Amino acid sequence: HRPGRDCYGAIIQSNYYHYSNFVGDNFWTAPIVLIVIGSIIFVVACFGCCGAAKESPCMIITFSIFLALVFLAEIGIGIAGYYKHEELSGILEKGFNKTLDSYATDKGAQEAWNLVQSEMVCCGIKGPEDWEPIYKNDTVPRACCHRMPVGVNKCTREYASTEGCFSKLSSYLGSKSLILAGIGIGLAIVQLIAVLLACCLYGSFRRQYETV
Repeated sequence: HRPGRDCYGAIIQSNYYHYSNFVGDNFWTAPIVLIVIGSIIFVVACFGCCGAAKESPCMIITFSIFLALVFLAEIGIGIAGYYKHEELSGILEKGFNKTLDSYATDKGAQEAWNLVQSEMVCCGIKGPEDWEPIYKNDTVPRACCHRMPVGVNKCTREYASTEGCFSKLSSYLGSKSLILAGIGIGLAIVQLIAVLLACCLYGSFRRQYETV
């Protein structure tokens, strides 16, 4: 069992899930699948070890079939990560506009904007001027002002970050989805090698039984 698979999925899921207000829950399907596959592989690996120890062709071929299914799932994760990367800009644009429109009345949208503006060191979708329709003046959320002068308590466009959150979060999550795709494909290649080795082991056991 290689613990990295479910660890990668858990890290991605726990560290970046709070951006789901902007990208939707479907974006996080691949990390969840990665966690599930990591758990399944532990059981499959035990099965393979027992088959090798007992020199059982039946257990080895069953192990190979399970590994082949996992291989296909990991290829699917890689493809999903790539396509999510391609669709990310459109998904983010829709999510940002939706949460900005509901900001005044939706506490979840307010918390999401506070998080992204604090963590990404940004303000608004494309800049602090995006908040004018909400505040009706030059005031912006406190999360936009990361370096307030001493004695100034009101966060305005004058002190806000000039860079918008769309470009920053798009670049940030885009790199994570490509990493996820790379992990999925890389693990799939290792899995394929394991399937081929298990098939060779199966053939060796079969020849031994036929000789006996």
